[in-house]
Parts: sequence; structure tokens; C-alpha cells
Amino acid sequence: MVKRRTFLAAPPAMALGAASLPLTGLAAPAVLNSESRLLPPASKKPRVVICGGGWGGMTAARYVRQYVPNADVVLLERNPTFWSGPMSNKWLVDIVNTDFVHHDMTHAANKYGYRLIQTEVNGFDRAKRQVRTAHGVVDYDYLILSGGIRDDFEAWFGEDREAVAYTSKHFNSAYIPNAKMHTVKAKLKNFKGGTMVMTLPPPPHRCPPSPYERACLMAWHMKKNKIPGKILILDPKPKIGPIGEGYRQAFEELYPEIITHVPNAGVKSLDPYKKRIVTAAGEYDFDDAILMPPHQAADMVWHAGLIGKGADGKPTGWADMDPRYFTARSDDRVYFVGDLMGAISPQFGYYPKSAHVANAIGKIVARNISERVAGKEVVARLPDNLCYMMVNGDPQEEIAVKFDYAVDAASGHVHQTQIDLDVRTNDMVKEDFAWIKGRFDDFLF
Repeated sequence: MVKRRTFLAAPPAMALGAASLPLTGLAAPAVLNSESRLLPPASKKPRVVICGGGWGGMTAARYVRQYVPNADVVLLERNPTFWSGPMSNKWLVDIVNTDFVHHDMTHAANKYGYRLIQTEVNGFDRAKRQVRTAHGVVDYDYLILSGGIRDDFEAWFGEDREAVAYTSKHFNSAYIPNAKMHTVKAKLKNFKGGTMVMTLPPPPHRCPPSPYERACLMAWHMKKNKIPGKILILDPKPKIGPIGEGYRQAFEELYPEIITHVPNAGVKSLDPYKKRIVTAAGEYDFDDAILMPPHQAADMVWHAGLIGKGADGKPTGWADMDPRYFTARSDDRVYFVGDLMGAISPQFGYYPKSAHVANAIGKIVARNISERVAGKEVVARLPDNLCYMMVNGDPQEEIAVKFDYAVDAASGHVHQTQIDLDVRTNDMVKEDFAWIKGRFDDFLF
């Protein structure tokens, strides 16, 4: 039960995730604005509104429709198309083409029977159960927030908006996939040599092993094309992880003259104009860079007033949520799916912020909502996780990591078992492509 009125406005440019459908054909006023009543309820059937159309949001939309056939499911997404983070590193070096990672979303919406609206989310009134968008107000019975992450450049630059804008323009990592993916690819294609610096965020961050994969594939590209370049990985962690041994072997055996991994190298200061970075492990100049600042939950969680606080009273940067049922602690009509989720367990902290987990949690939340609608007891369920990472382009070889989860009987906490598959093989490449085909077939095609 909502005990207090909560309306928090967000700026018009709130990022959501990745998908599309214009507002044509909607039962809405002729002139739409942020105060118009968009999609007024036409019946008593439950309405589930999903903000963010990435892996988690699209999965949730597809499975809510399956598990609650009479539900009115509305997916709100700012971006006109879907970009897949998984496989995007392979796309950067042309192992897969653009059609593999970049898709129109209307097919999925039509196939599974949900409404897909391309619009900006501007705020929430949780007491009235409303989402405010650039095109009007959307009522909901249940709300799923699945907007992914945002880059926290302010952790480096504070209120210096010029430095934030310059760094985002010239050294973006594109870990929020969309147009910036082309910028990073052009950077790599145009790189003629010198030192390429890559910063890693402190945990938790999106897809923990993937920056190392990117470094490997960039190094392979340099090696293949005889580009006299060096890649300097500035890692705030004390060692490579996950898949630590597999990546260490790849760095040392495949790219010893190209990749240097620097541990304990958290960023202390950055001058993007002079191309100089100061870390806890030393100071470095660079010719070009892919700079990944700390990650946080997407803007929508902040504007909904649902960011958690630590023991020190400061914001954690992630959703304040029930770790077993994925609802907001202060509002059980709101669910969280995907990378924006908060802490799960004192044993391991956060679920890996991966597409696999987002897909799994999307299904779990859909099932949980179906049980509530049916008046049944909601069953707490657990995801799993699997990540494949390519480390060599010729021959194509990959390593992988698996995570299994179970509830510890003594503590009641979720416990994690991590299995690193460190030996690089071509068989894992085949498994990787089979994995993503299965996932795309699950929610996209």
C-alpha cells in the first residue's frame, strides 16, 4: 500500500533502454502533451506498464502477456530501435554485422500482443499510479522499471558539465548501447597507433567480464591490421575478474605486446582535454581512450524516489528493493528488472548486471505479477547467469563464466556459486551463438 503521495518530475531526456513504436493509432487526444491522458483504461483488466525496452523490459512484456492473457501491457521506450549489448564487442571488430545486434521492435510487440510506445518518460506519481511521458499520462496497476544504467561522470567531474559533455562526446564507452556504438566503432577503425586507455568502473557495473573481452578483440584487430597500438586497462579491482585466469592467459599469450592490465587503478582525476589520467596506481597519458565512469541505476529510479541508501545514509546508486520478490521496499506495485536492481545478498552483493540475468528476472517478475493478479501466493524464484566472452578472432576462441544461486538454509540469504571456464575453445563460440539465438527467439523474434 502506498502510504504517501510521491510525484517526482524527471527531465525530458530521461533514458530508458531500446525500442520503438510511434503513437499512431492510439486512442488519445488529437493534440498530445505531457498532461494528456494517454491510453485511458477502457476496461477493468489489469494494466502493467513497463518503462525501458531492453532485454529485461521486452522479456517482461512478452511474459506478462503470456502469464496474464487478459492484461493490458504497455511498454514505454525512448529509443526507436533495439541494440544488443551482448555480441556488440564482436560487432565492433566485424565478427558479426549490424543486423545481428540492431533490430526493430514492432515485430515482437505485434507477435506477443503488447503495446509499444516510443516516448520519453518524464516522471511518476506513484500515489495515483501514473507514469508521466512526453505524450501524456499513462495509468498503471503494476509498474516495472527496466531502464538499465546511467553513466556517473559526476563522480569524476562533479558539477563541471563541460568536462562531462566533452568526455561523453570524445571518449564514450557505449555501455548504454545505441548511437554511441557507431562512435566507438569509428574510433577503433580510425585508430592509427599509440596508447589506448580503457577505464573500468568499480563494481557493481554492467556486464563485469565484457570490458576485458573488448580489450582482447581490439587487440586482435590491432594485431591483424599491424596497428602499432597499446591498450592500457586501468582496473580499480585488485585482480582480473571474473574469468580471471582465462583473461590473464589471453593477455599474456595472445597480446603480450599490446595489452597491459593495471590493477588497483581507480580513477582519482581526469583531464580529458590534455588526455591525462591520474589513478591510485599511477599517472598515464593517452592518445585515445574508452572511458567508463562508475555506473548507477537509470534516471527513472532516481526520479521515482526509489534509490536505496547505505548504512551511512548516502544513496547506494541502485534500486531499493526486496531481494527475493524484486518489488520496491516502499511500494510493492513497482517492480525492478535488469541492471538497475539493488543488492541481493551480503555474500556476493549484486546479481551480475548481465543480459542473461535481465532476461531471467523479466520472466520471474512476470510470473510474480500473474500470481498476484490471480490471488495466489507469490513464489520467490531465483535466476541463473551465463556469460560467454570471445578472446581471439582468428581462430575464434571464447571463455565463459557461470553463476548458480540457491538460498542458504542457515542464513536465509541467496548464495552464489561462480564457475570460471578459463580454457579458451572454439566450442564455446558455438555455444555462445546458440545461447544468443535462444534468447533472441525468447523475446525478440
